[in-house]
Amino acid sequence: MAAQHDTPPPRYNSPGSEMRSRATSGSKHSRSSHSMSQADYGGQSNADGSLNRHPSISTNGGSIRFVPPPAPPKGPKRSDTYKSNTTKASGRSARPTLYPSESSSTLVGSALERKIRDEDPIMARQDTSSRLEALRDLMRQHGLDFYVVPSEDSHGSEYIAPHDKRREWISGFTGSAGQAIVTRNSAYLLTDSRYWLQAREQLDQNWSVVDVGAPGNVRDWTEWIVQHANDSKIGMDARLISYEKATALNNELKPKNSKLQYPPQNLVDLVWREKPARSREPIYVHKRNFAGMPANDKLSRVRKWITQQRPSVPSYSKAAPKPSQMQVATLISNLSSIAWLLNLRGDDIPFNPVFHSYLFIGLETAILFIEKSKIDSSVETYLQSINVSHRDYNEIWTFLRRKEWGEGNVIISPQTSYAICLMMTSFRYTVLPSYVEEIKAVKNEVEIAGLRDAYLRDGIAYVRWLAWLEEKLQQGYDITEYEAAWRLTEYRRKNENYMGLAYENISASGPNAALPHYVPHKHTARMIDRDTPYLNDSGGQYLDGTCDTTRTVHFGRPTPEQCDAFTRVLQGHIAIDSAVFPEGTSGAKLDVLARKALWQDGLNYMHGTGHGFGSFLNVHEGPQSFSSDTPLVHGHVITNEPGFYNAGKWGMRIESALVVRRYKTRGQFNGDVWLKFERLTCVPIQTKMVKEVMLSKEERQWLKDHNRECLDKLEGPLRKLNDKRAIKYLHRQAERGIGISGAGPGGLTIDWD
Repeated sequence: MAAQHDTPPPRYNSPGSEMRSRATSGSKHSRSSHSMSQADYGGQSNADGSLNRHPSISTNGGSIRFVPPPAPPKGPKRSDTYKSNTTKASGRSARPTLYPSESSSTLVGSALERKIRDEDPIMARQDTSSRLEALRDLMRQHGLDFYVVPSEDSHGSEYIAPHDKRREWISGFTGSAGQAIVTRNSAYLLTDSRYWLQAREQLDQNWSVVDVGAPGNVRDWTEWIVQHANDSKIGMDARLISYEKATALNNELKPKNSKLQYPPQNLVDLVWREKPARSREPIYVHKRNFAGMPANDKLSRVRKWITQQRPSVPSYSKAAPKPSQMQVATLISNLSSIAWLLNLRGDDIPFNPVFHSYLFIGLETAILFIEKSKIDSSVETYLQSINVSHRDYNEIWTFLRRKEWGEGNVIISPQTSYAICLMMTSFRYTVLPSYVEEIKAVKNEVEIAGLRDAYLRDGIAYVRWLAWLEEKLQQGYDITEYEAAWRLTEYRRKNENYMGLAYENISASGPNAALPHYVPHKHTARMIDRDTPYLNDSGGQYLDGTCDTTRTVHFGRPTPEQCDAFTRVLQGHIAIDSAVFPEGTSGAKLDVLARKALWQDGLNYMHGTGHGFGSFLNVHEGPQSFSSDTPLVHGHVITNEPGFYNAGKWGMRIESALVVRRYKTRGQFNGDVWLKFERLTCVPIQTKMVKEVMLSKEERQWLKDHNRECLDKLEGPLRKLNDKRAIKYLHRQAERGIGISGAGPGGLTIDWD
C-alpha cells in the first residue's frame, strides 16, 4: 500500500468550460487534469449554480485551478478489498484527495483510495539465468534431457494460486496459458496466439517463444516434445500432467526411444526458495437458495451412477465379476466439481471461489481431503450433516497407497493427475468421463433464476459505468484503460450478493484491444482514444451467478474499415443468439454461424466462439462450448463471443451469456426436440459502428429489439438509483438510428448522438 501523507497535498480541478474547449479542439496529445465534475464531487457552488472560481495556474500547458485541501479524513479507513460490497457514508471532507502525480485520475471515493493504495508495480523483465542454471543442475543429477513446467496445478486448474505459478516464476511470463520446456542448453515457452506478443515482451534472452497453432507450427507442447525427443528422458511432476495426456505422450515417445520420468519432488519447487505459502482461507457453505439442490441429493446421484457402471471384466470373459472388479467409488480432483457437489465455496484461487482438496465418494461414505485449518465449527457441523468426513489434504497419498477403500475399483476422469494413477496402479482404477462435470454443467431452475438476477445487476453496473465513461470522454477528460476498469469495479461492488470479480478486467483501447486477453496495469495502461474501438471484457462474481460480458464501443467517429468489421462481428453474434436447433446438436456444429459473416470478407478470429460458465464458480466451465462435440441440452449455459482483431491497430468483440431452453417451433418435426437460446446478458450494443446497409431486415429488428429490451429491464432499477445519466444513456442506445451519417458539404459530419 502507498504511504499516507500526514498533510494531504492540494487537489487540482479543471474548469468544465476549458475541458469542453479542449474536447472540441480534437487534440490527440493533450493530457488534461482528470478530476470529477462538480456533481461527482459534491463540490461547493454559488447560488446561481456556478462553481467558485480560484486563481488559475498553468501545469503541462493546461489551465487548472487550485482548490485548498480538505481536512484530513477522520475515523477508520475504507476497505481496499475489491470484494467489499459496502461503502461507508462519508462527508465531503473524508474523500481522498487527488495527488499532483495522480492528476489524470477520474476516480473518487473508495475507488480512488483503492487505486492509490493498489500495489501494481512496474514489472521489470526477469533475468532467469540463475534460476535456469539451478534447475539444470537438478536435471543433470536426475539424468534428464528435458524438463517440462506446465501452467496447471495438481488439480488441472486453468487459473491457479500464487504458490502454483511455477511456470511464471521460472520464465517470467505471466500469461494464463503456456508451457515452459527447459533443455540442457536452451529454454522454450510454448503458448497460443493470445500471448505471442506478451511472451516476447516479458521473456529475457534465455528464452525462445514457440507460436503454438501458427501455420506450419505445432498444435501443442506434446507435439513439440515428440518432434525434438530422441533417446531422451523427459522429466516433469506427475501431479501436473493428466492421465489422458501422459498415456498418449508416452505412447508417442516409445518409437523415439524416449520416455517421461517423474522425479519424486518438483524440481522448480526445489530451487524456488521464496515460494508463497499455500492459502489457508476458510471455506464456507453455499446456501441452498442459491445452489438449488442439497449436497445429499448430489452425492446420491453420484453413488447411483457408480453402481450403474459395468465391472472391469474383459469382454471375452463369461465368468461372474469378482468383488475386486466392481466399481465401488470415485475420486474427484477437479476443484469446481468438489465445490459444486458439496455446496461449499472457498478463496484459494483469485477470482475462483474454490478450495484445494480431493473428494473420495464411496457407496456409503465420503472423505474430503483438505487442510484442517480451513474448516471452522459451522462447516464441521455441515459436513457431518451430509455424512462427509475430512482428513488432511496430503493424506490423500497415504489413503491411495494403502487402498483403504478395500476391494473394488475407483473411477477417475481422464483429467485426473497421473500421479494418482501411479499411486493406485492400473488394476485399481477405471477411467471414465467425469459425471460430475456433466451434471454440474446442466443448471437447475434455481441456478438459472439466480443467473438471470446476477446478470441483471451486473448489467446495471455496466450501463452506469458506460454512461459515466462516455460522458467523461465527451467532456474532454483523458482516462486510462486501468482507471476505466477500476471505475467499473466500483460500480459492481455496490451490487447485492457481490463477491468479487470473475476474472481480471480486460480493458483495452487501440492496439491493446487486438490482444484478446490483454489486462491493463497502472503504470503502463494506454489512454482510451477516440479514434479506435474500446473493448471491455469483465464480469462480477455473485452468490447467485458468475458473469462474463464484453462490449466494444467507439467514442469518436469510426472508420469504414472498423464499421465493416464490427457489423460482421455483430451478424455472427446475432446468428448464434437467434439459432434454433434440434437435440443432439453440439456447439461445434453451430460455430460456423458466428464466423460465416466474417468469412465472407476474409476475416476470422483465432479463439473459441464461447464457453460454459459456473453458478458462482469458475468463469470457464465445460464440457459444452462452441468448440466441443458435447451436445447442447436444456439447462446448459454458454457465452456467445465472436470478435475480430486487427493486429497492432484495434480489436473488437461482443459477448453475451446464453442459456439453452426448449423451444416450440411451428412444425415441431420429431416432436418436442427443439432448442433455442435465452439471453442472460442485459447491456445494450452500441449501434454507431454498425453499417445498416449490411444488415438484413431480421438483423436490424434484432438489434432494435435487443436494445429496447435492455431499456425495459434496466430503466426501473436505474430510476430507483436515481441515475439520470445512465437512464439517458439507455434511452439514447434504444432510440438512436443505426450507424453514422456520411459527410455532407464541406466535410460536415452528423452523428445520431
